[in-house]
Amino acid sequence: MRLNDLDERIVHALAEDARRTYADIGSRIGLSAPAVKRRVDRLRAAGAITGFTVRVDPAALGWSTEGFIEIYCVRNTSPEAIHRGLERMPEVVAASTVTGEADALVQVFAADMRHFEQVLERIAGEPYVERTKSVLVLSPLLRRSSSGISADVASES
Repeated sequence: MRLNDLDERIVHALAEDARRTYADIGSRIGLSAPAVKRRVDRLRAAGAITGFTVRVDPAALGWSTEGFIEIYCVRNTSPEAIHRGLERMPEVVAASTVTGEADALVQVFAADMRHFEQVLERIAGEPYVERTKSVLVLSPLLRRSSSGISADVASES
């Protein structure tokens, strides 16, 4: 489904604050609350909006160490096998298959270096993993949600 301008504006408003009322969204974009609700219902039914969630700062959970791990897999490893192995690890917040030498890139949050190392060891111990390569994040500069709304974390520090 391709979003039109009004739908995009609704999605951006919800991405900023998913608890925003239909009336508030409508006043921002020039629609009535019932019209906004109909559009949100249509976007959900079409699968353009897949759900509503809360974003939690990992540091609030005590997870202040962030890193990325490249996974190099043994031959013929399926993306489903990688997914099954990683989904059991709550520290893994994102994982994608990628182009280039690595087979997958994994984003991890951990409490400290030792915790990060333990997660790295668990990932490296998966039967499909041939080797890993990791980097630690020093300072996050910019984070965006999938809606394209910017959350400039450099100014939050």
